[in-house]
Amino acid sequence: MKTKKQIYKEIKRKRIVGPIIFFMLMTAALGVGVYYVVKYFLEYTLDNKMTTEYENAGNMAEIYDAGSEGREAFKLLDKFGRSFFITDKNGKIVMQKGENTIGDEAKKVELKVFDTEEYITVYRDTKASAVKIGKDNKLHLDTGKLQKYLDSDEYADNYINVMIGDESMEIEDEEDLAPDYFELPVWIAIDVKNGSETMYVQAMLLISERDIIAFAIILIIMVVLVLVMMIMLLARTISNVHRQRKMTNFFFADTVTGGKNWMYFILRGEQLLCKRKSSKSKYAVVSLDMKKYRNYCLCHSIAEGEKLLQNVHEILKAEVDKKTELFAHGESSNFALILKCEDEDRLKMRVYELIKKLEKLDDDHRFSFQAGVSVLDMITNEKGHIVRRKSVNIEEEYNKALSARESMGDSDESGVVIFGDKLIEEEKWLDKVQEYQEKALNMDEYEVYYQPKYDPRTKELRGAEALIRWQSPELGFVSPGRFIPIFEKNGFITNIDHYMLSHVAVDQKKWLDDGLKCVPVSVNVSRAHFAEEDLAEQIRDIVDAAGTPHNLIEIELTESAFFDDKKAMVNTINKLKEYGFTVSMDDFGSGYSSLNSLKDMPLDVLKLDAEFFRGEESDGRGRIVVSEAIKLAQSLNMRTVAEGVEVKEQVDFLAGEGCDMIQGYYFAKPMPKNDYRSRIEAGKADPEELEEKN
Repeated sequence: MKTKKQIYKEIKRKRIVGPIIFFMLMTAALGVGVYYVVKYFLEYTLDNKMTTEYENAGNMAEIYDAGSEGREAFKLLDKFGRSFFITDKNGKIVMQKGENTIGDEAKKVELKVFDTEEYITVYRDTKASAVKIGKDNKLHLDTGKLQKYLDSDEYADNYINVMIGDESMEIEDEEDLAPDYFELPVWIAIDVKNGSETMYVQAMLLISERDIIAFAIILIIMVVLVLVMMIMLLARTISNVHRQRKMTNFFFADTVTGGKNWMYFILRGEQLLCKRKSSKSKYAVVSLDMKKYRNYCLCHSIAEGEKLLQNVHEILKAEVDKKTELFAHGESSNFALILKCEDEDRLKMRVYELIKKLEKLDDDHRFSFQAGVSVLDMITNEKGHIVRRKSVNIEEEYNKALSARESMGDSDESGVVIFGDKLIEEEKWLDKVQEYQEKALNMDEYEVYYQPKYDPRTKELRGAEALIRWQSPELGFVSPGRFIPIFEKNGFITNIDHYMLSHVAVDQKKWLDDGLKCVPVSVNVSRAHFAEEDLAEQIRDIVDAAGTPHNLIEIELTESAFFDDKKAMVNTINKLKEYGFTVSMDDFGSGYSSLNSLKDMPLDVLKLDAEFFRGEESDGRGRIVVSEAIKLAQSLNMRTVAEGVEVKEQVDFLAGEGCDMIQGYYFAKPMPKNDYRSRIEAGKADPEELEEKN
């Protein structure tokens, strides 16, 4: 399939190159046509004149063959007004009149006499050799020698002598001597006396004023026709070029802002960066995006949103140098820019200043913009000299800028990030994780770790949470924080949910079969999974496949999942409870808490976020919040679990408030399943271990 870039180049080539080539070919064809018309007209004229002269020469030969001799023959032949001479077989001249200017080389000329083709022997005249015989046996006019002959004194003298010798000619002024015709002499050879002698007659090809006028008229007509055709072709070519420009403008037009679009950015951007004068400058490709643009359109209208983008376009237009930089509107609220870059710090400052202007699009709203930047350094050769960029992959550079911008995550604050080594390493890590994720699943490289939950009063084991670790032969030991966020973005997290649930169910079943007193283990299920209507059935079937009692599996949901489809969430929770599973809310109080979640969701366990138990407390407000949360859960018949508990004072406080379970480093870190098995066997936390921590 052709890319837009290829389509654009093809349209441009057809619309411009085609008409230009056609124009050049037609111009050449018309020029050749004029040449051959002139050529054949001259040949036709010379051929007609030659036919007349050949008839005169033939008459002279007949008179000579008739037997006239001496002065009588001269008188008869003299009436023809032509120079001639006669030679015998040995080449000796036996009769002559006028000057002998015959050339040495004889050539055969094809001539039509009385509608029959006939070849006659013709010699060039040595003094006036304006007529030449071509290889095609045709008479041709040598214009260069003709002009030289007409400019010669000899031609003028001969012409004047002819005029003076004509008694009927009255000469009153020198202007009367101006010729209205000119003669082109050649010599014709005719056999006489049965071939025993040869008569050589000087033929005068008379080119009259009428011939010249006819030739001029034909030439003018041809030139006019050629000019008309050339003008028509030129007009058509210009029209095609104009249409091509209109098509190009349409091809590059952005319908939202009225400016240029993404295709313009790709094609013109590469041309800009590959110019010779651009080689001595660093440039930067920038991905600029308006945050919460869709929210603005929802609150106002799409038309208002597009008007906002038009205002952004106008500000960028004023800030971007038209000669050395460019910008275009991409998708949605994204703009792509190519800016000159003296150094990264100045560029970053310039982009920040630009964002400050954009933030003040109107007085009623505060807008935020984020920009990612990819810097293109100058290119140097082996000798360290700066050279011209041969090619630039604009889309690749823009993707770098886009990656830099996306590294700001879900933040809505304005900012600028330059793509660098750190981002490159992050991109490489992302690529590696995604490359090995499926293989790791198939090879059981993911390990289940268990973190026990203890009763803060009795120190008895009451439950555990299943956590994932990755032991990769290629990547080494990988902590969850380095791969779980990636899985959540690319959707692989649902595969991990199934994997963890299956392994926990198998472990629980084995420990039961070994006669151990198992406690419920909570397994996290990602919010992405709750889009599936049969999630409860999937969980049930996985646990049943291992043969594990449902009451030993607790399904743990993150609080953020409650802000998706609430109806589907409630339906799934009710099904899970019907199947005998316990359902808990993880990270309660992590930033999106809603009492409606507790009101509407039939949950069994509430897990207090670890942030409640970190940092120093000066006024006791945190303890008040925790205390009230525990009381609220108890009122709703929910058990409570406190996460992230690390010191004895926290344990004592939570025990006094009636917290059911504590999960944290104070009692135990996450551990491999064999270590957790030992915890199950012990049943209680190790007093000596706790004593050491105290």
